[in-house]
Amino acid sequence: MSHEKKSETTIQYADVGINLTDPIFSGVYHDKQAHPNDLHEILDRAVSAGCKKLMITGSDIEESHKAIELARTYPDLCYTTAGIHPCAVESKSMQPFTPSSATSKLEDLILYPSPSSANKNRSKESNSTSKSSPIAAIGEIGLDYDRLFLSDKPAQLAWFEHQLDWAVSLQPKKQLPLFLHSRAAHADFIRLLQPRLASLPRKGLVHSFTGTIEEMRELVGLGLHIGVNGCSLKTQENLDVVKEIPLDRLQLETDGPWCEIRPSHASYQHLEAVSASVPASADAANGTSVPDGVGAGGKKGKRGTTPNRTEELMAELGLPAVRSVKKEKWASGCMVKGRNEPCTIGLVARVVASVKGVSLEEVAAAAYGNSVRMFGFDD
Repeated sequence: MSHEKKSETTIQYADVGINLTDPIFSGVYHDKQAHPNDLHEILDRAVSAGCKKLMITGSDIEESHKAIELARTYPDLCYTTAGIHPCAVESKSMQPFTPSSATSKLEDLILYPSPSSANKNRSKESNSTSKSSPIAAIGEIGLDYDRLFLSDKPAQLAWFEHQLDWAVSLQPKKQLPLFLHSRAAHADFIRLLQPRLASLPRKGLVHSFTGTIEEMRELVGLGLHIGVNGCSLKTQENLDVVKEIPLDRLQLETDGPWCEIRPSHASYQHLEAVSASVPASADAANGTSVPDGVGAGGKKGKRGTTPNRTEELMAELGLPAVRSVKKEKWASGCMVKGRNEPCTIGLVARVVASVKGVSLEEVAAAAYGNSVRMFGFDD
């Protein structure tokens, strides 16, 4: 299924970290269908906001399968990663697998892009076998010491080391960059990753980065890129780090349905400042308008609902103006409160531009170009 929705902006984005296989994006919350599946509307909003490419995160065997099928449904828009997230290595879904059996499954997904090709003789494997594969990276792999209650440290270390070795062994058959996760584990992360990077020519992206300036500089020094989303912009310390990320190593993401920018975050003041500098006529110039239910200055809109300030900001900043409602009051064409979507990536870009003191266009162009080059998106 091709995606025919047209962008409402000339700015292009690649959301390189979006969890579209999460049930929330199909209207399912806590195993219960709360509202109709509105994934197609979510993708429509993403395209309208300038998202030209989306990379769906694969976090275990099952989710990697789902991500691939979704990417095949929207081949001009969606790509995916394939890997085992550090917090998933001891999950119920991964209990049937060892590191070796799991990477064997992942390798089949990468080298045999269609079900029918899985029967082909392995001796014929080559880079050409995966031309039609939507898999653009190995991941999400790494370490997360903030959530050891999900997977303990020895298990995370063993799985990360094995997946890195597998990634190296895969290079003669298919060269893919890494989609990496590092949370409160920098020393071990570097210890395992650095010796193998020379054998991984396409390097990789450390996504949803929340580390220190020193950690960021070490990662950049190793040839890696840094992924920024709302969680990367929560505190002033976070913003100080983002200011120092070289533009040629920056990539943008939302990590939806999580990591939205919130009024309590340090980043929010930058959105307010940018909004205050936008002429009142800018909405009309950008082809956007304030939707029903989104009033100005906190006033009630036509539907009698008090607007979310973020809704107002999106309209004021020339982004697609969309109402947000609670899931219990879902309506077609509305976002769901607390469910971050790719269409908000422009907010991330605007904060980064404000923090760096450069134009939105410069940030967006640099990040998009970096993503296309690293992940091989068709442009």
